[in-house]
Amino acid sequence: MYPQQVHEYLKGFFAENECPILGEENHSLTVQLTVDIDKRIMNRPFYWQYIEATNSEPNPAQVTFITDQTAMTGNLFGEVIHYGSPRLNQLFHATGELGAYVQLFEKVDHAMGQVILTPWLGVNFKVSYCSDRTKEMMYSFGINLLTGVIKENFHESIYASDYDSEPAENVFHVQYIIKPVRALERLNAAVESIIEKDDHSWAIEAQKRWQRDQRVLDYFYEDVENKPECYEIERKALEEQYESKIKIDIINGGLFYLF
Repeated sequence: MYPQQVHEYLKGFFAENECPILGEENHSLTVQLTVDIDKRIMNRPFYWQYIEATNSEPNPAQVTFITDQTAMTGNLFGEVIHYGSPRLNQLFHATGELGAYVQLFEKVDHAMGQVILTPWLGVNFKVSYCSDRTKEMMYSFGINLLTGVIKENFHESIYASDYDSEPAENVFHVQYIIKPVRALERLNAAVESIIEKDDHSWAIEAQKRWQRDQRVLDYFYEDVENKPECYEIERKALEEQYESKIKIDIINGGLFYLF
């Protein structure tokens, strides 16, 4: 998961949870948290217990997240956040708790009169290439539920628009033809196609490192006819460490009615 992908994920998360973005650079994001999000991600249980016990005025945190240290110029104080960091894992967990799926209607100008909105299924995927080393990628896809057209970088294409949870009075939203469950299958296939075309030399290199460490292990036990239990434990540990796996996870998604 690249720094820009982390950056876009943070923007989407905080926007969806009504946390104002107070400042933004291409490598950082300053956010005013709400009470709810502060409780979920800032690890301040004793502070909130005191506030609630004394009925005091809450003061949720204002945080600067640094999403790309390599792009920084000058001194900036903030929390570095990257894939695998505890804070980002908290955000992933909070996304699941708060509801990973939404239904939103694009806001349109009432002066436009009657407007027709088209249904899209949008899904953000995380693809993990796992062995003794891990590589993660984020993919955002949308599929038109009338035509079946698939759009890449879907999150980026719709982020700048405004949305409501209910359609406006001058809006007519077309019901989908392609069922979301079928559309999701098509998006899964699109992600799998990307994986299939990708460079998988990482798995070959992991296999080589596995064989090297296995030879070292076998060397220490080469004169032992009946291998002890510790040998099997170490051999199994090598298998778990180096075995190549590809995981596809859905981070979040939703049904979007777009103009």
